[in-house]
Amino acid sequence: MNVLHQIETYFQLTVQYGILLMECVGVVILLTTAVKSIWGILSRDPHVRLTLAKGIALSLEFKLGGEVLRTVIVREWSELAILGAIIVLRGALTFLIHWEIKTEEANLQ
Repeated sequence: MNVLHQIETYFQLTVQYGILLMECVGVVILLTTAVKSIWGILSRDPHVRLTLAKGIALSLEFKLGGEVLRTVIVREWSELAILGAIIVLRGALTFLIHWEIKTEEANLQ
C-alpha cells in the first residue's frame, strides 16, 4: 500500500507542476502580447487588434489546458462543477475571440 501512496503523491505533484507550467506560459504569452500591442498602438500598426486577439486566444488555450489538467486531481463533485463552469467560460471566450480574429482578418483583406 505504501508504494501506491508514493505513486499517487508523485502523480499529484506532476499534475500540479504541469498546471503551474501551463498557467505561467499563458500569463507570459498574455503579457508579451500586451506589450507588443501597446507598441503597435504607439507605432500606429493597423493590425494591432488582430495581434492582440491572437495573443489572447493563445493565452486562453494554455489557461484552458491547465484547467483540463486540473480535472485529473479533483476529488469532490462541487470542485468539478466549479471547474466545469470555468472550462465552459474559457471555451466560450476562446470561441468569441476566434470569431473576432476571423472578422478582423476579413476586414483587412
